[in-house]
Amino acid sequence: MRIRIVDAFTDRPFAGNPAGVLLLDAFPDDDRLQRVAQEVNHSETAFAHRLPAGGEADWALRWFTPATEVAMCGHATLATAHVLHTTGAHEGPVRFATRSGVLTATPREDGSITLDFPTAPLTPVEAPAGVAEALGAEPRTVVDTGPNIGDLLVEVADEKTVRGLAPDLEALASHSERGIIATARAEDPARGYDYVSRCFFPNVGIDEDPVTGSAHTALAPFWSERLGRPDLTGLQASSRSGRVRTELRGGRTLLSGHAVTVIDGELLA
Repeated sequence: MRIRIVDAFTDRPFAGNPAGVLLLDAFPDDDRLQRVAQEVNHSETAFAHRLPAGGEADWALRWFTPATEVAMCGHATLATAHVLHTTGAHEGPVRFATRSGVLTATPREDGSITLDFPTAPLTPVEAPAGVAEALGAEPRTVVDTGPNIGDLLVEVADEKTVRGLAPDLEALASHSERGIIATARAEDPARGYDYVSRCFFPNVGIDEDPVTGSAHTALAPFWSERLGRPDLTGLQASSRSGRVRTELRGGRTLLSGHAVTVIDGELLA
């Protein structure tokens, strides 16, 4: 099997979020997929195979962390679309059949790719007891992001607080299905982004995800309501860092970014 490692939501190598991408003839058994994802050991590995022509989707797509299969992943979808377009395996918009429905990826003239994902339903909730201590910051606002994402989105005081977080991941794991999205308004929008975030997902084997497309389906409506604009740019302030352009379209959120292939090899096992 040919395997590629692609850095997503970045236009340069060794930044953004790396994902494994494997284009297959068909999906092997789940244990095989999980073992490959564990070996790749990035936050997600994407597996895709072509579907018969004339259906509602062009390719079937699944995502696995080193620990489990997930229902939605933005950066590995972007990485897969990048591989399809750069290798000539698919031209133009590509429709993926996934556990979250049909997701579309459209290449743009500037080399970026735009993903069309369902907007996360946000429900304000009380801050769970102990979440402030686990996160290491006092929440200003807490919202549940719904079943597709399974996170708590926690607004904290400011960008400096987001960047300085050093959470207790074991304690954090008890507060949501996947993990915690910590966010704040950008300190200086002139730097080219409107809000910052960091994502901690201990329940799926990811201490901190470098750049999380799926989280931005919640961040986009959260910040669009507060900033009064449908088009925003989010900076995920991990050590690798990456930017996600978001456009809120009611029940859908468009996520745009670049990707770079950094490894192209063969899986021998």
